[in-house]
Amino acid sequence: MFDLLIKEAFLPDGRGPVNIAIKDGTIAAIGQNTPGDAAEMIDAQGQLVSPPFVDPHFHMDATLSLGLPRLNQSGTLLEGIALWGELKPMLTVEAVVERALRYCDLAVAQGLLSIRSHVDVSTAPLIGVEALLEVRKKVAPYIDLQLVAFPQDGLFRASGAEENLLRALDMGVDVVGGIPHFERTMEDGARSVKRLCEIAAHRGLPVDLHCDESDDPMSRHVETLAAETTRLGLGGRVVASHVTAMHSYDNYYASKLIPLIAESGMNVVPNPLINITLQGRSDTYPRRRGLTRVQELRAAGVNVAFGQDCTMDPWYPLGSADMLEVAHMGVHAVPMTSREAMAWAFHSVTIGGALAMGLPDPTLREGGPANMVLLQARDPIEAVRLKATRLAVIKGGKVLSRTAPRIAQLLLEGRPDSVNPADYAPPQDT
Repeated sequence: MFDLLIKEAFLPDGRGPVNIAIKDGTIAAIGQNTPGDAAEMIDAQGQLVSPPFVDPHFHMDATLSLGLPRLNQSGTLLEGIALWGELKPMLTVEAVVERALRYCDLAVAQGLLSIRSHVDVSTAPLIGVEALLEVRKKVAPYIDLQLVAFPQDGLFRASGAEENLLRALDMGVDVVGGIPHFERTMEDGARSVKRLCEIAAHRGLPVDLHCDESDDPMSRHVETLAAETTRLGLGGRVVASHVTAMHSYDNYYASKLIPLIAESGMNVVPNPLINITLQGRSDTYPRRRGLTRVQELRAAGVNVAFGQDCTMDPWYPLGSADMLEVAHMGVHAVPMTSREAMAWAFHSVTIGGALAMGLPDPTLREGGPANMVLLQARDPIEAVRLKATRLAVIKGGKVLSRTAPRIAQLLLEGRPDSVNPADYAPPQDT
């Protein structure tokens, strides 16, 4: 007998309808005629079953702190950083844990089961580190939570930041972080990239840098990061997050840079919701979109994965732990509306995000872990379009969350490959 049987499901690759049989936390079988009984059965009714969602870039130490101690009036990145500086002395371990756990509950309901969170280590005491290490233990049964030691105020700009970063890594933080464009000089920024990559190489850890989160076309630290990634053989262990300055690079420089990024094997994580609201603030018109060169990076073979970044904190007053909202915004902001690109947007917040975090491939397959989400949609593009309801969230074969179907949902019959253009031709005069 199986523990759980999901009947009549479609998979992201188009297979279906299939039955998914789960036993002892593992996918025992996927097929059209899976035999056997099950202790629990879910009728998918032709809806999509997907790997869980992944957020490779978030700030859990700040989440749900909106309005503390005040609101960001300008909406800019720099005021957000200043506001975070005002909030940090007010933080307690208990308050950070409480907000983070509330966010994790929301994440599970949204099918978001893997998160990489940056945690500020610029100043002592390391309240955020202590709190999120506790949260990581508490949520381990249902969320894979990675922590990044992030010197928000600059590795060299903030006194004692390197010492605090090393201490955080000794405490059990998983990833080396940084913010080279926030150092006092371009030279210090480049020096911080080299130092952080050397720390990661020495400790055998991944690297994830806020890199060129700026509108400045001269902010080019991602070039240094690509070079250091290649020099030290760090490859896919490296993530360049944001990289928004790339939207301001001239095409000749970008044509040189993007192959270097691809050669290094590093990942790039844009954050559509935040990048299009924080960037371009000083522009009048024409106004830049604020997002990096997603399509060009993809075409070069770079793994690009969308992140959430913020939810109700000093930088962003919205957010809901919904990675389909992130993918939906990415489609509009890049923009990318081909069938292939819209399906890729879904891939970027599932499989692409897992790759950026160094996690095992979450593709649903026999013998793989029984971690999945049942969505009120028939395919990945429809899931992105509708920001589909998560009907069931499953981890290790156990149903963690259920949500009732959305009653009013626009389901359009007819796919582009089956539509007859003549049906939409204007009427002929008679």
